[in-house]
Amino acid sequence: MVKSVEHRGWRAGWACGTVFSCFLVFFSACGGRSGALFAQSATDNGDTMRGQVINSVTGEPIARALIYSPDNRFATMSNSEGRFAFTLPRARSAAESSSDAGGTVNGRMQSGAGAWNGPAALMARKPGFRSDPERQAQNLQNLAGQDVTLALTPESRIVGTVVLPSAEAPDSVVLQIFRRDVDNGRGHWVLAGSTQSKSDGGFRFADLPAGRYKLLTRELMERDPVVTDPRKTDVRVPQFGYPPVYYQNASDFGTAASIQLPAGQTETVSLTLAKQPYYGVKIPVIFPVAGGDVLKNGVMVTVYANGHNGPGFALGYDNAHNAIEGSLPNGTYTIEASSYGPTGVTGSQTITIKDGAIDGPSLTAVPKVAIPVSVKEEFTAANDNSARSGGFGSRTVAVTGPRRYLDVTLEPADDSEVGRYVSLPNFGGRPEDESLANALAIEGAAAGRYWVHVHSSRGYPASIRSGNLDLSHQPLVVGAAGAAAPIEITMRDDTAEISGTVEGVKASSQAIGIGDEAAAPSPNDQASAHIYCIPLPDSPGQFSEMGVEPDGSFTLPGLAPGAYRLLAFDREQHQLEYQDPEAMRAYDAKGPVVRVSGGQKERVTLQLISTGASTDEP
Repeated sequence: MVKSVEHRGWRAGWACGTVFSCFLVFFSACGGRSGALFAQSATDNGDTMRGQVINSVTGEPIARALIYSPDNRFATMSNSEGRFAFTLPRARSAAESSSDAGGTVNGRMQSGAGAWNGPAALMARKPGFRSDPERQAQNLQNLAGQDVTLALTPESRIVGTVVLPSAEAPDSVVLQIFRRDVDNGRGHWVLAGSTQSKSDGGFRFADLPAGRYKLLTRELMERDPVVTDPRKTDVRVPQFGYPPVYYQNASDFGTAASIQLPAGQTETVSLTLAKQPYYGVKIPVIFPVAGGDVLKNGVMVTVYANGHNGPGFALGYDNAHNAIEGSLPNGTYTIEASSYGPTGVTGSQTITIKDGAIDGPSLTAVPKVAIPVSVKEEFTAANDNSARSGGFGSRTVAVTGPRRYLDVTLEPADDSEVGRYVSLPNFGGRPEDESLANALAIEGAAAGRYWVHVHSSRGYPASIRSGNLDLSHQPLVVGAAGAAAPIEITMRDDTAEISGTVEGVKASSQAIGIGDEAAAPSPNDQASAHIYCIPLPDSPGQFSEMGVEPDGSFTLPGLAPGAYRLLAFDREQHQLEYQDPEAMRAYDAKGPVVRVSGGQKERVTLQLISTGASTDEP
């Protein structure tokens, strides 16, 4: 499954006012002595390991970069040509190693005579650069006398100024940036950082990966104590504040312009605030008998402007008055209130503020309901009726039926909604209710639209429907209190297989820049290619991906029948929006279309797609 790149690369910080990231190159094993720091000036009669640090975008060498091992045994700086070298400690003799071959010395693994005495890993860092997590290699050894290339990617930045029409700089305006990130083949806007403007209105977002961003200011209320002191202010008299400003003066987050940042680029922007009157808002909440306590113990209030989801405005919940309270400027807003967790209550209300405070209308909270899931099995293979165990506290219960192999997850279809995924109950849910182990119902879905993902360890979903909706290509519509038509799934096991070869694949040891004298790749080497099997927009197929073998061969088993475009990249594409037909048109000529039916096996030869140095950018 494709995931956000921010959660995959190994990163280490260095406190000098800037966070510096590290590029990690793994080798197979480590040995030698602990506690000593070895650099170019080491005097042991050992071998030398050398290399170079380069800019992953331009390929130019990076001078004065720190190269070190995580166990602090090795450290040095690159020279003006980006080059570095370590003199390795003397390798243990056969007699010294025979007594503990295959064991450990000072906590480090040994493999007997001639054990690798170099670092288990090397990292590089320098101010103004980020790691390049895609350029990694694993399971390498015997590197004495060979070149190793470490790559750093120049950071991107967004800098600018917050200004007022009066040219008076506001004090400490909070700004946020959201980055376009891909999950399950679809793009979402996720919070990537926040900062405050300085006294002159200036602000800076640094250490950013390449990608697309949206920028906004948070609300800022007037700080005049005479105006803001509740003891001196009539609630009917408006306060003044600065509503959120979205980049390029958009009215809401959904219509805000995005900033495309290539690696190493600095974008300079200016945001102008406008003071507006804020009017008091009070929305009483009417609880159902069974749901009032749940809501009062924990409630999430969300405010949407102009009917578009997204950050910006905020209101709070007052337990003492059973009401949502705060203040907002003129406009139309959708207010949602929901209790935390899969059970409880939820509700929404739309209000319009026009030159005056409002008290009402009320928001009626209703209990959340479960969405039933029915499964029809059309398997041809013998059915394994054995039950598996599910844990409920200190007890285990038998898990039977489709829950043995099936899970269903709802992903918000709105690209600005994050963290609202819901699914079938976990086995570790409520210990008092063992029926959850075999439950086929989704609890806790708030009103909205959702993409439905079916994960199965047996067969594939041949059909996913809800009423007249084909959920393989259309979102599920959830109404008030989580009400929706049942999800109907048909499972089959007449899968297909696609295998073949990728031309132009190189082993990972060559891909990171090891010299021509490097030993032949071992069976443990990872090939520098990744296969994506993407169903065409009108195909019932299921997405699949995998790495290839060192010789460039691959096999994709267990595919749902359908039409697929096969793409072979020189590295994983974490920002590939394969669920977006518009985004995938750029790859129409990059890989063949293969059609398979149940039980069919096809072979294909793919051409490797070179993606350049950085894959952070969507």
